Amino acid sequence: MRARLALLYLALATPALGQSPAAKPMERDPFIRYGKWLTAGATAAFTLMAARQHDHSHRAWNELLDMCRSASDACARGSDGTYIRFEAEALYQRSLGYDRRANRRLLGAQASLLATAVLFILDLRGHTGGGPDNIPFSPIRVTVDPTRDGALVGMRIAF
Repeated sequence: MRARLALLYLALATPALGQSPAAKPMERDPFIRYGKWLTAGATAAFTLMAARQHDHSHRAWNELLDMCRSASDACARGSDGTYIRFEAEALYQRSLGYDRRANRRLLGAQASLLATAVLFILDLRGHTGGGPDNIPFSPIRVTVDPTRDGALVGMRIAF
């Protein structure tokens, strides 16, 4: 886990290491600008797929419970821990399979969420000026300029 965090920190800090304070800001990369939305969509898609797989697993598990409640020997287990009845074992394995699929999809959702966060941070780092260029209205701008006698504070309100 620490290695992953170290790699993430290194990936985020590397472009800034060679820049001086007066360096020209990064140009906005279309991969970063639009990729963040693609990965956000992938996060939602993986989460929905995981929820669907979980529902399938829950359904198979409930079928197994219904079978076990129907007869006392329906869910008897052998010495190796498997169900003696083939149908009960098949339902149990189906439930486990759907759970594994749901777990993999949740891991995919978490990875794409991490990628989305990184791309949003990288996109914010590429902006010049007071804020992102896709916000059309900036109502208040406060400036502070040093003078001989102190500081000159100004406020501009746009309508």
